Amino acid sequence: MINSWFVIANPTSGNKKLSKNWKEIEQLLNERNIDFSYAFTAYSKHEIELVHKAIQQGYRNIISVGGDGTLHHVVNGIMTQRYVKTSDITVGVIPLGTGNDWIKTYNIPNNIKLAIDLITQQKTILQDIGYLELANTTAFFNNVAGIGYDGYVVNKLNTLKKFGPLAYLISGIAGLLFYKKTSFTIEVNNKVIETKCLMTLFGICKYSAGGMQLTDYKYTTDGLFDITIAKNLSLLDLIINIKKLYNGLIVNHKKVETQLSNTLLITPASLKNPPFIQADGELIGTGKVTATIIKKAIQFVIS
Repeated sequence: MINSWFVIANPTSGNKKLSKNWKEIEQLLNERNIDFSYAFTAYSKHEIELVHKAIQQGYRNIISVGGDGTLHHVVNGIMTQRYVKTSDITVGVIPLGTGNDWIKTYNIPNNIKLAIDLITQQKTILQDIGYLELANTTAFFNNVAGIGYDGYVVNKLNTLKKFGPLAYLISGIAGLLFYKKTSFTIEVNNKVIETKCLMTLFGICKYSAGGMQLTDYKYTTDGLFDITIAKNLSLLDLIINIKKLYNGLIVNHKKVETQLSNTLLITPASLKNPPFIQADGELIGTGKVTATIIKKAIQFVIS
C-alpha cells in the first residue's frame, strides 16, 4: 500500500480552469508536504480507468480536481474496482467545477488553498453511495440523482457549460418552458404511487442543480435516500416558490411528497419518449430506473 495521494485532474472542468490553476495546486501540495503523483484526464470517464490503475498500484488516497462530474467518475472508479474494499479508499476534493454542489453539504470551501488545507487535516466521513440500474447501464452516485425535469435540464446543460454558473439558470428556464411532465409509477416503502410528475429526486447529500435544496435532507450516513416526488407542479408554482427551491422549503409544497427509503423503482408510463435520468449532474440514460443505497461505502475528506 502506498501512503501518498494520487491526484486526478480534469482539464475541462469549470471552463478549463485547470490550465490557470494547476501550478498553484502543485505548489500548495508540495508546500504542505503532501506526497503525490498525478494524472490528467484525456477523455470522458477517463477518471474510472485512472482510479482502477491507481488502486491496483497500491494507492488508497485519491484527490479529485474538478467539479461534480469529475468526482462522480472518481466514485464510479472506486465502486467498480475489485482490488480492495471501497471503504478503504479516502477521497479529497479540490473544487474547480461549474456547480460544485457536493462540497456544499460539508462546507468544503470553493477555494484551492483552503481545500488543500482540509486534505492535510484528513477529517473524514464514511458516506453512503447510491447505485442506479437502468435497462442498458448502471452507475453509482455520491450526491443527488433524479428522473424527469432535472434529467432534461442536465441534458440541456451539457451544451451550455460555457456560460458557467449561469448555465444552470438558462437550462432550468428552458426545461420549464419545454419539458413535458411524465406519468410515473413509483414503488417505494411498499407503496405504489402513480402520478403525473415533474421530477422524482433521490439524494444522499443536500444540494444539487447549482445550489438548490430539492430534497428533505437528513444525513449522508444513514443508509437512506431523501426522496422528493414533485408532482404536477406548474411553471407558475415554480416561479412563485423560486426562493423555496434554494432554502429547502419546496418540500413542504402541497404538490410535493417526500419519502425515506434505501431503494425505489421508477417506471415511466410511456417509453415512447422516455425521460432522462441524471446523477451528480451527469446524464446516465433514459427510462425505467431502480435505485439502491450502499451504506458507508467511501471515506471523504470534509471540513
